[in-house]
Amino acid sequence: MGYVAVTGGQQAIANAEALLRYYRLKGGSRPLEVEQIRDQMRLAVDKVMGEGSLYAPTLAALALKQAEGDSLEASLAIRAFRATQSRRYYAMALDTSEMQVIRRISATFQEVPGGQILGPTRDYTQRLLDFSLLKESDSELASIVSDLESRFSEGEMPDRFPKIIDFLRRENLLAEAPAGNPHIDDITRQGITFPCSRSAKLQSLARAETGSMMALAYSVSRGYGEVHPYIGELRVGYVPVYVDRHELGGPLYLGRILLTEAEMITSYTGDDTNSEPRFALGYGLCFGHNEIKAISMGILDVSTRSRALDKTPAEDEEYVLYHTDGIEASGFVAHWKLPHYVTFQSTLDRLRAAQNQAKERSSDE
Repeated sequence: MGYVAVTGGQQAIANAEALLRYYRLKGGSRPLEVEQIRDQMRLAVDKVMGEGSLYAPTLAALALKQAEGDSLEASLAIRAFRATQSRRYYAMALDTSEMQVIRRISATFQEVPGGQILGPTRDYTQRLLDFSLLKESDSELASIVSDLESRFSEGEMPDRFPKIIDFLRRENLLAEAPAGNPHIDDITRQGITFPCSRSAKLQSLARAETGSMMALAYSVSRGYGEVHPYIGELRVGYVPVYVDRHELGGPLYLGRILLTEAEMITSYTGDDTNSEPRFALGYGLCFGHNEIKAISMGILDVSTRSRALDKTPAEDEEYVLYHTDGIEASGFVAHWKLPHYVTFQSTLDRLRAAQNQAKERSSDE
């Protein structure tokens, strides 16, 4: 079925695209620099990188500028760019125990080896508008940065922090993650089939939309599921990335990336009733600094293992994975803006025919 062209055709579409530029620039303020977005809108940049499935801060900032702050549109642009790039290597599995931590907390143990590292967070601040941001000056910013750098460079952080969940494992209090296929699936090259592998599920969740994941994880926490989660450990920091180059004599260091990791301890194990009761572990990992996403991912990792016969939406693996991809969802919802003249006319014809039949039955009676 072909769609009827919008009145005006290509010229109307070209004008619509020109108006996008006009509405972005008509206020007369100085154009945003990509470096400004990358440095000062870091959480938005990290969100786009995660949902776009590409670790590229500058490109994510460019996408946000192009999309006028629409994170889903920016993520779509990043995924589209990613699809054009050649696939040369697969990185080796990351070892998050080597993370250079900038933030590390646990909600399960107050005293943890290495201590709680609050790091950069708004968790303990008042959520009030800061009107001083309306009049920031270059000299003021330079002074603030210089002062903070001198304060925080005085003490050095340990190279490594022990994993809190390892203490639970040693006491046999934590169930191991479900055994998976040693082959790592690549969902960017093969579609997901259900039941899917653990690697495919975690990949899908890692690039899912933060808000939809949060909503489903929230539903679980409110009783629409069997999971009561605790944060065993939440880490934010930089992790080294390597590729295996055996022809060069071993792993090749590429650099480091910023990650958020959440290890969620829950009371639901998903094991057979005859097995020894233990805590279950839900795992969340995403690009950049995005704690809500990593926590939600860890909760959904566990909830989708449910064996309940009457599952809630957050316990249904297919439901969760299909409906948390923001780009897929926004694309389908946005497609209703396209012309549906033929299909709607067909619906109108059926409705009118049904009304006529109803009138005929009424007159016969």
